[in-house]
Amino acid sequence: MSSEILSVLEYMEKEKGIGREDMISAIVTAIKNAAAKGVNAGQELKIDIDPRNGKMQAWALLEVVDSMSDPKTEIVLEKARLTTPDIQLGEFYEKEMDPAYLGRIAAQTARQAIMQRLRQFEKERIYDDFKDQVGDIVSGIVRRRERGDLCVDLGKAEAIMPSREQVPGEDYSPGERIRCFLLKIEASNRGPELILSRSSSKFVHRLFDLEVTEIADGTVTIEAFAREPGYRTKIAVSSSDSKVDPVGACVGARGARVKSIVRELGGEKIDIVRYYEDPTEMVLEALKPAIPRNIVMDDFNKRMRVEVSEDDLAIAIGRKGQNARLTSKLVGWRIDIMKEEFKEVSIEAKQQQAAAGLNQIEGIDDETAERLVMNGMISPEVFLDVEVSDLQDLGFDEAQANDIFSKVNAFLQSQNISP
Repeated sequence: MSSEILSVLEYMEKEKGIGREDMISAIVTAIKNAAAKGVNAGQELKIDIDPRNGKMQAWALLEVVDSMSDPKTEIVLEKARLTTPDIQLGEFYEKEMDPAYLGRIAAQTARQAIMQRLRQFEKERIYDDFKDQVGDIVSGIVRRRERGDLCVDLGKAEAIMPSREQVPGEDYSPGERIRCFLLKIEASNRGPELILSRSSSKFVHRLFDLEVTEIADGTVTIEAFAREPGYRTKIAVSSSDSKVDPVGACVGARGARVKSIVRELGGEKIDIVRYYEDPTEMVLEALKPAIPRNIVMDDFNKRMRVEVSEDDLAIAIGRKGQNARLTSKLVGWRIDIMKEEFKEVSIEAKQQQAAAGLNQIEGIDDETAERLVMNGMISPEVFLDVEVSDLQDLGFDEAQANDIFSKVNAFLQSQNISP
C-alpha cells in the first residue's frame, strides 16, 4: 500500500501541483472517516504517512481505565504499563495496528474520499490559477463539443465556451488552437467553471489594448463601443494628445493594426471613428460616408430623427438595419433613419420669399418689391447689372427709377457688395 500512496503523492505533486503535506492530510482524514464507518466504528485512530516513501502506520487510541467496559476504546492500567510504564489513568495508550486491519470496505471508502478530496484540491487550484486572468485573453486547444458548448483545454484546466458566447459562423474542430476572452469564473455544483467568450465586446476591446500601444499607455481611449459578433463592430476613440490621431493610431500603418484584429475575428468588419461629446456630431461621424441632411432631436426621450438622401439611405441603414443599430448603440440615442422629404414650393411662394428679401432694403415698400420680383429682380445683387433706364422700361417713371436705384446701391454698399 505504501507504493500506491507514494505514486499518488508523486503524481499529484508533479502533474497537479498539490504539495505532499496537503495530500497526506487529505488521505489521513479520508482513512479515519472511512474506518469510523466500518469495523472500527467508535474507535479513535492515529495515522501517520511518511512523505518520503509513502509508508503508513496506524494506532488505536485507547483510554487508560481501572475497569474496562469497551475493548475498542479502553485498556486497563496494568496492561498498558506493560509497554508504557509511566502512563497514567485518563491518558491515551497508543496500540499499534496493521493498516490492513482497517478493512477492505474502509480502504475502498477511503479511496473514494481521497479522489473526492483530490477533485476539491483541483477546483481550488483552478480558481487560484485563473482568478487574476479574468478579463484577459487566454489561449487553448479545442477538445470537444457538448450540447453546443465548446470545451477548451487551457493547460492547467478545462474551460467552457457556452453557445451564447460563440460567434455565429465560427466553427472549431478538436485539436484546433483558439484564443478567447476569459469572461468569468462561475460557481457550480462541480466547482468553479471557467467561462470563455468570443462574442463579448470586451474581447475586441482587449484585442485593441494588446495591438495598439497608444491605447495601452492611455494616450488613446475607446469612448464608445458597439458590436454585432461576426458581422460588424463600431468604436469611437479620442486622444488626450492633440498630436496623436486616435483613428490613425488604431488603424496603424497601412492598416496593419486593425487588419491583425480583423484576422483574429475571422473577417468581422471594424469601423473606427473619432469620438464627439455632442450626439449630433457623433451621428454625423458614425454614419459616414452617408451624409445626414436634416437632424431632429428629442432630448427628453433621447431620440433622433435623421434624414438622408435617397442615394445614402441604404448606406446609412446598412444590411438588415445593422449600421443604424450599431450607430444607435454607439451614440446612446435611439436613431430613426429615413429618406429626406422634399416639399414642392409654388411660384407664388418663391415670389413672396424674393419680395421679402427686397423688403429688407430700407424705403422699398411691399408693392414695389413685388413689382420688381415679378419682372425678374429677385435679389439686391441683381441690381449690380441694372441701369436706371432698365427700371423705366418696366414702367417706373424717372423719379421712381432713380429713387429705387439709389436705395438699392446704398444697401449693397452697406453689405460691402460691389460690382
